[in-house]
Amino acid sequence: MDTRHEIAEFLKSRRSRLRPDAVGLPVGRRRSPGLRRSEVADLAGISVDYYVRLEQGRSVHPSPSVLNGLARALRLTADERDYLYRLVSGTLPTASPAAETGEISRHTRNLLDAMGIMPGFVINRRMDIVAWNTQTAALFGELVTNPAPRCNLLWHLFCEPSAHTLYVEWEKAARQGVARLRACAARHPDAADIVSIVRDLSARSAQFRTWWEQHDVEDCSNGVKMFDHPVAGRLTLDWEVMALPGGQDHYLVTYSAQPGSAAETALTLMAVIRPELGSDTLLAESR
Repeated sequence: MDTRHEIAEFLKSRRSRLRPDAVGLPVGRRRSPGLRRSEVADLAGISVDYYVRLEQGRSVHPSPSVLNGLARALRLTADERDYLYRLVSGTLPTASPAAETGEISRHTRNLLDAMGIMPGFVINRRMDIVAWNTQTAALFGELVTNPAPRCNLLWHLFCEPSAHTLYVEWEKAARQGVARLRACAARHPDAADIVSIVRDLSARSAQFRTWWEQHDVEDCSNGVKMFDHPVAGRLTLDWEVMALPGGQDHYLVTYSAQPGSAAETALTLMAVIRPELGSDTLLAESR
């Protein structure tokens, strides 16, 4: 496949489908539908000559910043943006705007709200918690309301003394977290956000620094965790991590109890009683 031709045809097709008024430009009289090349170049922050060369399939090598500019200018979806990256470099972008801002879709927000007694939350690739439901707040307490960088699973495990009490098998949970971050770092070796959390945790925790230097790698996706909750007591919960669609490096984490178990009864009571951190006020703030 001639990738330069594919890039040229893809850009032309996206440009022709985009209405000028959708990007705040006057429609006026136009010889063809869609935006003019000069308008795309202006919206993307590049020269007209450079954009023309791209659409002509000439030998140019756009940088990630140029590709991001084109994605914004042409209103590309996440899938289209990834497709453009693959055509140009054969790899996906190291970050997406949604991942950087922590935005989640309305569908994901609705799913979290509908999970009932199940704690559920969304993490990004460096394991910041970017969205959660009230049952998560009831289980983890102040973790979800901490400001950055403390609203992070690894920060909680290694820098908050309460985590040693909450996790019955603290070392297992902490080692899994480090191994997962290692796996993410391998997929995004130059990601500044991952570099920063590793630097910060290494400075704060000798234990994190030791385990990080052991280079254990495991892209943990499911398992069982035991909690010693200050209100609900001992809880044994199944957990699962699922990548969310959209190329945003967001992952849905869920905790569930076996039907008819003591843990299910405890989660039901937590949903009814809810300490202050699990109030409806918190849910409104998390939206």
